[in-house]
Amino acid sequence: MAAATNPHLDLADLVQRYYEDPLGFVMMAFPWGEPGPLKSETGPDDNQREFLRALGHEVVLRKFDGVNPVRPIRMAASSGHGTGKTAMGAWIACWILSTRPYSTGTVTAGTATQLEERTWSAIQYWVRLSITAHWFEVMASGIYAKSSPNDWKIVAQTCKEENAQSFAGQHARTSTSWYMFDEASAVPDTIWQVAYGGLTDGEPMFFAWGQPERNTGEFHNICFGKDSERWNRRTLDSRSSRFTNKQLIEEWLHDYGEDSDWVRVRVLGLPPLASEFQFIDHQRIRQAMRRPIRVLPEEPLIAGVDVSGGGAAWNVVFFRRGMDARTIPRIRIPGEAIRHDRGLLVGRLAELLSDQRPEHKITAMFIDSAFGSPIIERLHMLGFQQVHEINFGGDSPNQHQANMRAYMWDAMKEWLLIGAIPEEEPLSYQLGLPGYHLNRSNKLVLESKQDLTKRGERSPDDADGLALTFARKVAPPRPQKASRIPFSGGPWS
Repeated sequence: MAAATNPHLDLADLVQRYYEDPLGFVMMAFPWGEPGPLKSETGPDDNQREFLRALGHEVVLRKFDGVNPVRPIRMAASSGHGTGKTAMGAWIACWILSTRPYSTGTVTAGTATQLEERTWSAIQYWVRLSITAHWFEVMASGIYAKSSPNDWKIVAQTCKEENAQSFAGQHARTSTSWYMFDEASAVPDTIWQVAYGGLTDGEPMFFAWGQPERNTGEFHNICFGKDSERWNRRTLDSRSSRFTNKQLIEEWLHDYGEDSDWVRVRVLGLPPLASEFQFIDHQRIRQAMRRPIRVLPEEPLIAGVDVSGGGAAWNVVFFRRGMDARTIPRIRIPGEAIRHDRGLLVGRLAELLSDQRPEHKITAMFIDSAFGSPIIERLHMLGFQQVHEINFGGDSPNQHQANMRAYMWDAMKEWLLIGAIPEEEPLSYQLGLPGYHLNRSNKLVLESKQDLTKRGERSPDDADGLALTFARKVAPPRPQKASRIPFSGGPWS
């Protein structure tokens, strides 16, 4: 590291030289080009450098003296996919932690999955790589200065609306109170309003970035709306980033067109022209997670089975009875577990189909045919005629959807206005993943699994399992007639 060339400098004195220079800190604090994980890396790209220089300029303008509070530093970036925002956020977190003793920060993201698997894990990774790593204790949901863990720290906090007060009361009168919102378009407005209250003293900072999946809400407001002049903001085109897959972007431009909402959001960093780019909005998902269960006794039990091709994907069996998709827990089997023995999945499904308990008796089971055709055939051979094959790419029963998958997701979206689902973050995240557009025939096209994985997302196996329960309308099971006892005569025969 750079500090090794300055053996006579005290590390704290060296780090303080970068109080107003986050870019200089990033170049000094990490082992760029040295043996190890950064051996082939040279540092930030042009977009990241511009942001870090602009941040340093904002610090210089305020001249915080450690006593008198200054105007908040508010910086935002509306960007396309893959522009290095998460890594840059981690560098900023390291810079604030290292150069500002007794600073306090809160980090969140649009979903708990995004926060845990990307934003927070990136911060943990870069703090451990930093020249000041030995100053801090890196924990599961917080990073704390060993010398003063109670008031010199960063914490990770989910952005559920009921957690809004967790963002309140954060102050650092003689240092920096700061917030970082990743994939900020999905952070509820109530969280923003509470967080603004933590910018009243010291040298406060607020960072927000992400893809602009909505043309409403606070993130849209600060990037493009009435409050945009109060923020140091920029719009980042994915094509200008060193890190993006240019061939993939060309595919998107060819498939969707530069004027489409897909390209506007995923590439250009511009808000959608439609009210939402995300097909199923977060509010609808949250309400379905909180809704009480209501179900009629005669409603049929339907099972949707999304079959994995192996690897990291899951085999999922999702159950729904009318408006209730919560009571019977879904079943998840790792793809790798049945990769070489499909009989394991056949056996498990046969066991479910054989269950005659009234509350567990399956009226219809819909199985994705992509990897499930052999399983369907085997179940038919075993006599289970309530099993049906569904081709995601097949024709939609409705003229308004381009294929069967779009039809099922469209039906699921409407059902979420009245239905009840488990309050589980992975499911919530998956339901909110796909974007959408209308093709030249004005039919709904849902973002495919292949496109989701190309942009670094996992396959939405749980959400597809629930969607499969909407493949066809299913009539209630016919009540079984009581068995007739043969008449054997009597005194009046």
